[in-house]
Amino acid sequence: MAEQRIHFIGGGQMAEAIIRAIIANQTASARSITVADINEERIRLLNEKYGILTDIRQEVALSEADLIIIAVRPQDNLTEVGQLVHEYAGKNSAVISIVAGVTIEQLASYIGGDRAIIRVIPNTLTDTGLGYSGVALNAHATKEQVDVFLNGFGKVQYLDESLIDTFTGYGVAGPNYVYYFIESLADAGVLAGLPREQAWQVALENVEGAVAMLRQTKLHPRQLLDINNSPGGVGIHGLYELNNSDFAAGLQRSVLAAVKRTAELGKDRP
Repeated sequence: MAEQRIHFIGGGQMAEAIIRAIIANQTASARSITVADINEERIRLLNEKYGILTDIRQEVALSEADLIIIAVRPQDNLTEVGQLVHEYAGKNSAVISIVAGVTIEQLASYIGGDRAIIRVIPNTLTDTGLGYSGVALNAHATKEQVDVFLNGFGKVQYLDESLIDTFTGYGVAGPNYVYYFIESLADAGVLAGLPREQAWQVALENVEGAVAMLRQTKLHPRQLLDINNSPGGVGIHGLYELNNSDFAAGLQRSVLAAVKRTAELGKDRP
């Protein structure tokens, strides 16, 4: 199978994270990737760090690309970007947008509705190979066109576009909740008297180990909690206080707030 030619319109931080991951995972070679950005310093940096092609005219890169990644900011001129894609991109190329808040319908109005359009909410764990990106396809797009590329920087969940906002606030923002929990757990260890480094290592190991136990045993978390907590024991006393802190409801409110804000950003876009 011939290597896909990939062109990025926009070379910001998320585009760089994807480029770094797909090269490291050998999903794509540097010589198959082109990028265009209005910031010349970003172009030079990406060329120097990854060896990708940055000296090809955008019109030529668009005409040769199998995958076109729109990675500009929501407030940038999408009309102009859409006109470039509409005019120069090959008919069989697929357009992938990682622009927050821009629907497939809006993208189609910019680039034309008769081509494959894929809306992607990238995960933020690209360097680990873990984490799910949320992906919605229009009627002209297929998973086969984009699956190899998307799995090059994590895992993929295909979903109806109506669930994109929910996926963003819950799935893509998910590492934030985990980071906050781990920080708080390590602080609790320090508060109880452990040295900071020891508390930190225990917190990381417990989180990683707990996930491994869930995957290996295929048990529900409640079942493992029941196994771990003897009557009147240490663990159940700790959980009692955690329940009193409104931990579960607070986490759920956090997710709902993130989902709500995601929807607001989409409506606020000019």
